[in-house]
Amino acid sequence: MNTDSPATCIYIQLKNRVTVPKGKGVLLRDVAYLITDPQWREPLYTLLVLQPKESDGNLILIDLLTVIPRIQDVYPDAEIQPIGEGRTIVQIEGASTAAKPSIALFVLVWLLLFFGSALTIMNFHADVSMLEVQIRIVEMLTGRRDEHPYLFQIAYSLGIGFGMVIFFNHLFKKKWNEEPTPLEVEMFLYQKNIDQYVINEEYRKMKRRRDEAPGSREGST
Repeated sequence: MNTDSPATCIYIQLKNRVTVPKGKGVLLRDVAYLITDPQWREPLYTLLVLQPKESDGNLILIDLLTVIPRIQDVYPDAEIQPIGEGRTIVQIEGASTAAKPSIALFVLVWLLLFFGSALTIMNFHADVSMLEVQIRIVEMLTGRRDEHPYLFQIAYSLGIGFGMVIFFNHLFKKKWNEEPTPLEVEMFLYQKNIDQYVINEEYRKMKRRRDEAPGSREGST
């Protein structure tokens, strides 16, 4: 490849998290977005950044200290301008991971969640004497005491379900607006914490490998 072309600027932004099939090399297009001259873009996108090995596991951390030397090998005079986060997490995905969902498992989980939620609500109502409160409310509204205010309880139960739908902003596949649901926010924070843990663990492993490398002790002394 011709490296005598005039120096140019390469703006690079690493993606947050990507998935690469097992056995496939990690190309620059897989882990980064580039802004540069059009004649440079395709050669850079097809640049091999890393060839995963079996010992690397299914999560690999790639940072700018890995990417920039690869680019400089091809275009040593290029000016590289990083944007955003300086690392990306690569998840190695095997071909056998795309299994069909189990209907029996789905039904089991649904039943557990349904009855678990129902028991939670009933136990809460028992703790706060909700039946007595409802009887008292009906008595205040109608002027007579009803030991079994079924009409009020049915309306109250429907109101709980409707309130949950409004709160979670979701009914089956339909969303009322573009705001994220509380569950989506919690899943986002959970994934963010996992990514941060993976980053810290990978850096710790990299440091340990450097310390255990031959000549590291002699160099440190």
